[in-house]
Amino acid sequence: MKVTKDKTENSQAYLTVEIDPDELEKALQEAYKHLVARANIPGFRKGKAPREVLERHLGKEALLEHAINDMIPEAYQNALKEQNLEPIAQGEIEIVQLEPLIFKATVPLNPVVKLGDYKSIRMKPEEATVEEDQVDKVIEQLRHQNATWEPVERPVAFNDLVTIDIKSEIEGKSYINRDGLQYQVEEGTSFPIKGFAEQLVGMNRNEEKEFKLSFPEDYSNKDLAGKEVLFKIKVNEIKQEKLPAVNEDFVRTVSSQCEDLASLRKTIYNDLKTRKEEEVKNNFSEKVIQTLIDMSQIEYPPVLVEQETDRLLNQQMQYLQASGLKPEDYLKMIKKSVDELREDLKPRAVKRVTQSLVLKKLAEEEQIEVTDEEINYQISELVQGYPENKQEEMKKSFNSEASRASIREALLIRKGLLRLEEIAQEQDTSAVKSDNQE
Repeated sequence: MKVTKDKTENSQAYLTVEIDPDELEKALQEAYKHLVARANIPGFRKGKAPREVLERHLGKEALLEHAINDMIPEAYQNALKEQNLEPIAQGEIEIVQLEPLIFKATVPLNPVVKLGDYKSIRMKPEEATVEEDQVDKVIEQLRHQNATWEPVERPVAFNDLVTIDIKSEIEGKSYINRDGLQYQVEEGTSFPIKGFAEQLVGMNRNEEKEFKLSFPEDYSNKDLAGKEVLFKIKVNEIKQEKLPAVNEDFVRTVSSQCEDLASLRKTIYNDLKTRKEEEVKNNFSEKVIQTLIDMSQIEYPPVLVEQETDRLLNQQMQYLQASGLKPEDYLKMIKKSVDELREDLKPRAVKRVTQSLVLKKLAEEEQIEVTDEEINYQISELVQGYPENKQEEMKKSFNSEASRASIREALLIRKGLLRLEEIAQEQDTSAVKSDNQE
């Protein structure tokens, strides 16, 4: 066997392996012994037909395919040993020639990460501030959520709730046909088609109207893109929104824990503050990691992104099933195939891979470790999310070697991020000394 390393690129080794003809002949003979023992060939007992007869009966290609499938895995492993390569995942193999037998192998290797001067990173999180007008907006939303609708005798205006009979067709075929449909007239809405709400404004109760609207040429549903819809509308009822007054009755309606408007405002403020603090924290983490990525050199095999994409896709499918929505129904709803959804997830997978690689490298540089006690604590936290009768079973599952390794890696990345955030917020001691000298 002759092995040539063509190149190493993107943490992948590219090998060309040529199999010695004698080795291929041995594999063909073994394939013959295996196949002849199972073949029913007229005029011969099982296992007794000569090789040339078997080849005529099954086809020479079948014998060759069986031989190649048997010998390639071993030849690949021997090539790795000869080149001192340790792949991190299954490699890709492509047969490029049969006589002599030559195959090419793409071998995924460990990523290579060279961190930039991460200790020079300096930045601070934004202030988590909440303004009073933000509290006012939440109260206004609560008013709308608890509003009542009262009939009015005037033309339709924006934000009214109307009851309409609707008949429509596209190219002579029925489109939307409903009697007694309740519809909120919102300016700029694209439901059921842009401009529909505007056509209702100014209509009176019991008035009928006929009009045409067209879907845009770039409409997401290709079956409707650019097509004209003929609508026939009758307005049966017009209601306007009546907002509740902001008083103690309103407070008691929206919150059982608040006694007056002041306590409601304080509760809303605290909720907004908590959300803002979480947003600021996440934004700071993203910013500091991206700064580290931008200053670092990162090389990794594409298989890492493929694996992470598969993981994200499986997560999404499991979430859909847990929420009672069949994955195939969801795909129909978003008008995408599994492959298209997988492609959409790739940028997110790339981001996660690069982030985890730089943070693991930083943890290594900073000599950060994860103890068994920390892993045990994390497992105890994870099992709390399961029913009591399942917790012992899940604890055993999380304690498997593979699960503990996965948890260790996740904790290492988390601790690496915490250390990076600490470094970014450290005070520049040289600047402090300079200021004191002045």
